[in-house]
Amino acid sequence: MTREFTGLFKKMGKWYLGWIEEIPGVNTQGKTLQEAKENLKEALFLVLESNRILTKKDLDNGKTIRKNISVSL
Repeated sequence: MTREFTGLFKKMGKWYLGWIEEIPGVNTQGKTLQEAKENLKEALFLVLESNRILTKKDLDNGKTIRKNISVSL
């Protein structure tokens, strides 16, 4: 499954800072814009994967209900 997120980048001195607009806490830096973009993809993957693992533990105990939510922005 492919999902799209909004990556934002800002040059600060010699570094590029990057973060995901939709998910607080997913941020990184890189010496080049390309490096920051690659690092941000990895950070996003790790956060989503960690959340999936933690959620799976809750689902396995049968106490959590999973529902798809759609919003139009």
